Amino acid sequence: MAESVVRALYGKATSLNLNSKKMKDVPTCVSTITNLSVLLLNNNAITTLPAELLSLRHLAELNLGNNSLKEVPAVLGHLESLKKLYLFRNQITVVPPEVIGGLQNLVVLNLNHNQIRSLPPDIKSLSNLQHLSVLDNKLEEVPAELGHLTKLSEINLTSNKLSLLPQQLCQCKDLTRLHVARNQLTSLPEGIRALVKLQVMDVAGNKLTIFPIEFHLLPLKELHCEGNRFLHCEPLPSVQDVEVLTLKELVARFALLEDRNRSSLVHRNLPHYPCLTALLANSSCCALCLGPFLTTWLECVHFISLKKDMKMRSSLTIPVRALLCSYKCFNTDGHSYYGVATR
Repeated sequence: MAESVVRALYGKATSLNLNSKKMKDVPTCVSTITNLSVLLLNNNAITTLPAELLSLRHLAELNLGNNSLKEVPAVLGHLESLKKLYLFRNQITVVPPEVIGGLQNLVVLNLNHNQIRSLPPDIKSLSNLQHLSVLDNKLEEVPAELGHLTKLSEINLTSNKLSLLPQQLCQCKDLTRLHVARNQLTSLPEGIRALVKLQVMDVAGNKLTIFPIEFHLLPLKELHCEGNRFLHCEPLPSVQDVEVLTLKELVARFALLEDRNRSSLVHRNLPHYPCLTALLANSSCCALCLGPFLTTWLECVHFISLKKDMKMRSSLTIPVRALLCSYKCFNTDGHSYYGVATR
């Protein structure tokens, strides 16, 4: 090990490989190799890092995988040139916000196989992050600030304890791969249709019953969804209540319809009423007549063939959520929407 460090020091090396050296501590002399851009310390027994490593101003890749770290070392927050950071297979329980805040150039972050229960909101500082992997941890939630990471192309949250994903995830428009298998998800975020580059999704082994509205319009090439609790197409007799819309709903539908007409009085004046604008922003659109409405009136499902409708190789049929504005639309002939029975 000493020979490797000396050779790197006098040879002005830009990379140093100290993996599998049975080290418990990192030699402080490593910090004198200031030209280092790659440092491999994986497969050792390292429990901490010396503060002197902050002198490695050019370090772009650091591999600390398969060690004995119990926390993310504070010195990492000072390595502002880091682009790739691997911390897999340690004993990390917490990701300190002050460390994350200093890693604004990070492109790859691998925290697989640790004991992490949450990620700090400060993760929004990682504005250049493209690959985030926190597989096999104890995550119970994902911060809404994840939506600030608009350069993310791959997220892997497989094998955690997540019951939901933040709505803000739909702001990650460059996302191409989303892995959230083996969690406790009961639903996916509405608006996921906004992920226009998403090609691979793995939601296997969750508690999903239905996919979000317009899910079938995603450009997916692979969908893994086995081991969920999806709705089945089993027609049952139903009783339709009398349609009675509240005054609020009637006025909202009128305002929403008028707002579509750019020359209307409502459209011109709505910006002057921010509270009303915010209320109407939560509206939906009928899957049949395309008319707007505020309150979910009738939740339906239609069954999508992955092969026929989404051009995949799989022969699976999946349930996709749809909303209708009235029984009048629901009772129209020629559509394939079913009401959802509650038992």
